[in-house]
Parts: sequence; C-alpha cells; structure tokens
Amino acid sequence: MPHFVIDCSSAILTMHPEEVINEQIHLVANSAGLFDENDIKVRVNPFSTYIVGNQKQNFIHVFGNIMQGRTTEQKADLSQRMVSKLAELFPDVDNISMNINDFEKATYCNKKML
Repeated sequence: MPHFVIDCSSAILTMHPEEVINEQIHLVANSAGLFDENDIKVRVNPFSTYIVGNQKQNFIHVFGNIMQGRTTEQKADLSQRMVSKLAELFPDVDNISMNINDFEKATYCNKKML
C-alpha cells in the first residue's frame, strides 16, 4: 500500500519507457511524505484500443489507492504533484488526470496480516 495504477494509451510508452514512468511516479509519491517508500507500488496498463472525447487521443490517468487517514488537502496535493510531473514528462498529451480512492482499514488485508 499505496498502489498507483497508470492507465494510458499505448503510444505513451513510445515517448518514455515504462520504467521511467514508474520511477517518476514512485519519486513523486515518496516526496509527498505520506507513505513508507518500501510500501509504494506503481504499475502501468497501456491500452491500444480506446476513445477519448470520441477520438483516439493519447491519455494518462493515475488511479491512486491509499489507506484511509490522509486529509483531503494531502490527497489534493498528491494529485497535483502527480499530474504536474506527468505534464512535465508528456507536454504534448492533453488528457492527463488522477483520482485517489481510500482503502478502508477495517476491510483491508494482505499476506503479512494473516
């Protein structure tokens, strides 16, 4: 925890390698000071079939899934940092966005908790 899942058009990976994208998102997440660095998980899901605004336009959307307990301001700051970094990396991509969802502590489980 946390998980940052990046959905994007497959052409995004021709602009920067997946490893670079993962590394940059990890760095932004870590710099926010909200997570233990060893807990941050980042992955990319490229899509070859998609429609954005009824056209085939490149896009990047980050789904942030984090444990509950952060303030709205902290989550908004994290979203703005992520979108800013992606806008810097991909200046020609108009469709860059992010949302953050909270995991409920009471219902979360991982292998270490068994």
